[in-house]
Amino acid sequence: MNGNKDVTFLLVEDDAVDVLAVERSFKDLKIRNELVVARDGKETLEILRGTHESKKVAPSFMSFLDLNLPRMRGIEFLEEVRNDPQLHSSLVFVLTTSNDERDRREAYKHNIAGYVVKAAEASSLSEEISMVDHYWRVVEFP
Repeated sequence: MNGNKDVTFLLVEDDAVDVLAVERSFKDLKIRNELVVARDGKETLEILRGTHESKKVAPSFMSFLDLNLPRMRGIEFLEEVRNDPQLHSSLVFVLTTSNDERDRREAYKHNIAGYVVKAAEASSLSEEISMVDHYWRVVEFP
């Protein structure tokens, strides 16, 4: 395991049921890292830029981004992050229901770490979260 034990997971998700499913997967997989939830891209930018009134992330963080968000869609958020000198190297996995080829291509144009289509079954979501849990343990963060 590398020295990234303080990695925060940032879940950008507006669907309360999906948030609960991810939280349950973290619990089932015994992932003890902090999970910060943002409801849309604008709130996420506030968190990442340190201007949110109560939510913060550790310097080492990894984001799970839904593409279908209110106020600022996922692709718009990626554009903003990649154009921000302080955030451009952020590690972002797309975790979405969209299996649309155009969404996938557009997301990868913004240098995402991976594109995961949310599973309908809770056990499959846990497998997807487990894969990302293993990933952060072996990569070095910027």
